Amino acid sequence: MRVAIYIRISTDESHQPYSLEAQEHKLRAYIASQDGWHLVAVFPDEASGASTDRPELRKALAAARAGRFDLLLVYRVDRFARSVRGLSQLLEELDQAGVAFRSATEPFDTATPAGRMMVQMLAVFAEFERATIIDRVINGMERKAARGEWCGGSRPYGYDIHPDTGHLVVRDDEAPAVRIIFRLYARKRLGAKAVANELNRRGYRTKNGRPWSRDAALTVLRNRVYLGEVYFRDHYYPGPHNPLIDRETFMLAQEILIARGDEHSKRAANSSDYLLAGKVTCARCGKRYVGVTATGNRYTYRYYICFSRHRYGAQTCPAERLPADQLDAGVLDALLHTYQDTGLFEKAVAAAKQRTDALRDNHTGELQAVEHDLATVEAAIERYLRAFEAGTMPEHTCGARVRELADRAAKLRDRKAELRELLDADQASTPTAEELAAVRRRIRDVLHNGSMPTKKALIHQLVHEVNVTGRHHVQPVFRLPYRPEDQKVRTMSGSARPGGFEPPAF
Repeated sequence: MRVAIYIRISTDESHQPYSLEAQEHKLRAYIASQDGWHLVAVFPDEASGASTDRPELRKALAAARAGRFDLLLVYRVDRFARSVRGLSQLLEELDQAGVAFRSATEPFDTATPAGRMMVQMLAVFAEFERATIIDRVINGMERKAARGEWCGGSRPYGYDIHPDTGHLVVRDDEAPAVRIIFRLYARKRLGAKAVANELNRRGYRTKNGRPWSRDAALTVLRNRVYLGEVYFRDHYYPGPHNPLIDRETFMLAQEILIARGDEHSKRAANSSDYLLAGKVTCARCGKRYVGVTATGNRYTYRYYICFSRHRYGAQTCPAERLPADQLDAGVLDALLHTYQDTGLFEKAVAAAKQRTDALRDNHTGELQAVEHDLATVEAAIERYLRAFEAGTMPEHTCGARVRELADRAAKLRDRKAELRELLDADQASTPTAEELAAVRRRIRDVLHNGSMPTKKALIHQLVHEVNVTGRHHVQPVFRLPYRPEDQKVRTMSGSARPGGFEPPAF
């Protein structure tokens, strides 16, 4: 009988108890012990058993169809397939080719019904074992994330992974680029493409050595790792690594991403038929509401429902679903009434000014400290260079110290520029009654005559978010309008600023 052997080790197993050499050795010995058997081919694979798309397995099946052997021998069934469905398909292909299948360590004969049933049972146990391994790995990864360790995948730009602790450590050659990205996008209001162009002009490259692109810059802007957090399976955990961006700047960048349509979930929402998609937040679990439809009594009904409840059920979040038409109308009615209340705008601007003044005092103090530190570092660099020129300090000592001080000076200059931009930012001013009336006319015109994308652009421009505690307690948060000469963030049809204020709930 002509026999081919198939052997496999997995790329996704932490232990390899059966090396390719060990399997082949045992299978050759097994063939030698059988009368009339002789080996004609060996098919070794290094691939996961979760998939049947393996190079050597494809070759083995092709050889079987070509009639080049009569029996395919494996060391164990789980070396051949680790799911019941995959095994059934493979055995069916062998059966159609007239090729028998056998395991050297598990007694069965696929030529009999009992043998085929035994193979199926062994596959069930193999699939269960694989699922158990995956579950243990996931639990271990979650524990690693909770400890702040990096949980695999490519390293984020600006960090390396410490080989001993598994924690992220800052890369001094890349971290300045991260700070530049956030400063230009969030503070100077440059677009992602313009940010990428500026990085390329300064000579920065991505971690793969390529020029920066719009998408690469947006990837950095969306990543919460720069706040000092690590991510695993839809959860963020506090990490021990040093954050590269302060929370204020990061959240400001997220607001601009949403306003410009650069944020993934919001961009997806813009294509839906739900006016407030991406704006409604569940106060119970913090997730966004999504749009759903229900059919009954020959009519189709539109609702907003909390993502947690929609995906995982009422036991996860008991938030009620909200009729979409009623919620849209309520928010728009509140928006129009709010834009009639000049006094409310005066209070909102005064509160914003008070917060800005407090931050301005903090930024002024920090700027003075940064300027003092920068002067000290620059003076130290000058002293080291004079010592080197005078011949009192060797080149290797001087060079290392000067490079260290130069890196420190570069970081201080970047922070100095950020603080100056914050201090130079213009103050909010109360819109006039005429300006509010113009906004109201614009709202009515868009709502009555605009297309859905235009209506949603208006909502994204004027509605910061809608917080929902229950069906009878909805709290919209609206944005302050800004004059055309003050426009900073472009949306599809105008300007927007992060932040907002709350009118009475409804």
